[in-house]
Amino acid sequence: MRILILCHAFNSLAQRLYVELAERGHTLSLEFDINDSVTREAVGLFGPDLVLAPFLKRAIPEDVWRRVPCLVVHPGPLGDRGPSALDWVVLEGAKRWGVTLLHANAEMDAGDVWRSVPFETRDAAKASLYRHEVTEAAVEAVLDALERLKAGGKPTPFDPADPAAFGRPRPPMTQADRAIDWSADETATVLRKIRSGDGVPGVRDRIGGLDVNLFDAHPEATLRGAPGALIARCEGAVCRATVDGAVWIGHLKARDAETSLKLPATQVLGEAAAALPEAPGYRDLWYEEEDGVGWLHFPFYNGAMSARQCERLLAAYHAACRRDVRVIVLAGGEDFWSNGIHLNVIEAAHSPADESWRTINAIDDLARAILTTGDKLTVAALSGNAGAGGVFLALAADRVWARSGVVLNPHYKGMGNLYGSEYWTYVLPRRAGEEHARAVTEARLPMGTAQAHRLGLVDEAFGRRVADFRAGVRDRARALAADPALALLLEEKRQRRAADEAAKPLDSYRAEELERMRLNFYGFDPSYHVARYNFVLKVPKSRTPLYLARHRRVAKVT
Repeated sequence: MRILILCHAFNSLAQRLYVELAERGHTLSLEFDINDSVTREAVGLFGPDLVLAPFLKRAIPEDVWRRVPCLVVHPGPLGDRGPSALDWVVLEGAKRWGVTLLHANAEMDAGDVWRSVPFETRDAAKASLYRHEVTEAAVEAVLDALERLKAGGKPTPFDPADPAAFGRPRPPMTQADRAIDWSADETATVLRKIRSGDGVPGVRDRIGGLDVNLFDAHPEATLRGAPGALIARCEGAVCRATVDGAVWIGHLKARDAETSLKLPATQVLGEAAAALPEAPGYRDLWYEEEDGVGWLHFPFYNGAMSARQCERLLAAYHAACRRDVRVIVLAGGEDFWSNGIHLNVIEAAHSPADESWRTINAIDDLARAILTTGDKLTVAALSGNAGAGGVFLALAADRVWARSGVVLNPHYKGMGNLYGSEYWTYVLPRRAGEEHARAVTEARLPMGTAQAHRLGLVDEAFGRRVADFRAGVRDRARALAADPALALLLEEKRQRRAADEAAKPLDSYRAEELERMRLNFYGFDPSYHVARYNFVLKVPKSRTPLYLARHRRVAKVT
């Protein structure tokens, strides 16, 4: 089937559907929803059998949905309508929710129904629910609808009496709906309010004398203070007291300028944060140990890694290597394993070029430490998605295991033709081969675990849910640690590393990569800096890149 994906942005859900549909042999092209004329042109050029809209902010033009079947993913249960579906479910603490696949018509969220998939919610941020429960339900709904469509099936009109119709029309959520009253709101309420706006648009507030938007909230177990007061700081986060406890706020976005960025809270607050006492509590990096296995968790916000975070993770890794364990699991976080260098922190630096250089060297140091560990078996366990340098950092490990629904983006070029480092010119060809390595980095397309396994980037993929995946990792890692043949595996590992080092030292790979990166950072071509600026400030796309819009590649050639 020829399927045109129409979306506001190529977000995590759109990427997951792209890889699932490509894996099943469908012919795909993608167009950003820039305006109606562009959409019409894309349909005319590609001639799709179907338009799939996984993430839209506007209605599809009538002349398009009357001409071609248009299926729209709505992140709400049967009967739900409105643009703030997930915001409301998080704010109200609903225990069940769903995804509905609609046949587009003249009303937003009101077409005939192809499928509605319910799910149980978690106590989590809106963005996390979207990346997991919503994504899995949307994939199920879309794949089922395509099978029915191929067999001649039709959608059904919405029936308000359907027992599955537990949704209802809702207005767009406003900042007033989630405004925090620090003198009255309990911790659970504060968490729901902030999580309902995480990661867009955040919750408006005033903190440390600044007007900001709040993101990345977590409960604090023991600290207390006057409601609303800042009482502590910890690794970029600040702790703020509630009427019955306190919450950690990891990230803020100042509202005093159009170019403000979402950044670690202490960086935004400056002196107001520096005056606070340090206290443990904000957990973005920790270590666990069980049955000869050391686990390093690093759920860095949005998977982005600043130079400071890379340095902390490297120190924690070295500490884990000194422990009496036989296997080290690099677990990342539930939502992301790693997305490489922290572009927001880089953009906010006095010299983005210098901060880029510092960060890439810090992540290279971490990759080298993993590559040169000779007395432990290392496992990269990807519960969540990984992109750019995060993918290649994972490939530094001896084993790469991924949750079945994970999406990888093993390329850098989309960020202004960034060359990339993390020893990718060593770790990628040794797993995928030279020819496939070139194809992967040039394609600039997302990759599912099935393709990644075929190419050798992933050794095993299992578990649809994070809990199932983590349980599988625990069992496999425990078995590796208890394997009588582990000593032989480690000796073979050391011999391979010695042979590779003799053929070409790691220092040579790094020097060659950084020579190209220096040009990206300091050279005459500003493409990386322009692309980074547009990315972090979410500048709307003026056109769809040709590597996504295959219909425009054909038109350009002819």
